[in-house]
Amino acid sequence: MHDPRKCLIVALDVPSAAAAQNLVAAVGDAAYCYKVGMQLYTAEGPQVVRDLVASGRKVFLDLKYHDIPNTVASAVREAAQLGVSMLTVHALGGAKMLRAATDAAAVNPELIVLAVTVLTSLDDKDLDQLGVHARLQDQVLRLAELALKNGCQGIVASAREAAELRGKLGEKFAIVTPGVRLSGGDHADQARVVTPAQAIAAGATHIVVGRPITEAKDPGAAARAIVREMTDARDRVLSDSNAEELHRDAMDAFEYQSPLWDRPED
Repeated sequence: MHDPRKCLIVALDVPSAAAAQNLVAAVGDAAYCYKVGMQLYTAEGPQVVRDLVASGRKVFLDLKYHDIPNTVASAVREAAQLGVSMLTVHALGGAKMLRAATDAAAVNPELIVLAVTVLTSLDDKDLDQLGVHARLQDQVLRLAELALKNGCQGIVASAREAAELRGKLGEKFAIVTPGVRLSGGDHADQARVVTPAQAIAAGATHIVVGRPITEAKDPGAAARAIVREMTDARDRVLSDSNAEELHRDAMDAFEYQSPLWDRPED
């Protein structure tokens, strides 16, 4: 049976390896995967990744590579050798960069390359200021299509766009959703925020959660509560999907057994 704890990525947005180790210990077995982002990686370098991997944890290396293809390919090869499970590149780097990244990741067949579409801190007004005169959802879809065509196995996108991505691009790729907050929680610098349940219901395969866990009095309890919310949401989605499938089967059977009006008259 699928373990929902594997769908929760805890963001280690902390300033030191010691703080990261304390947080991992506090979360315990409530989560398996941890995000190492710019702050922690800049402070501690690749050793913090090596230590997490050596402890049996999965690492989501969220450095959002965005450079010329050769430079990104070299960085991805180094990350692959560190043993990370997921890493991010910016879809805006273009087709050549995306292909270079996914080709370089092939040295570790289990490594998932995720393309960042539109940051969850941005909205339509921000895109317009950047010269992108398109609906935010359309820009996300355009970049997601580009990434998947060039070998990426998944997308980083808000759950507010996840349902449309699933509807138009199918089920055979990961959607990792940041900007997840508990109901009633502080949005901080996130513009497109959803709850864990909303993210899963929209089609996300993984969610990234930082402050609701890292700033909790009991990070382990907070992580377990989020996993329960994700599990309940997934169960509801599966139940609704089964109901829809049964309805389609019933309608197919009805149409098959009732073709009299389609028969030519004698």
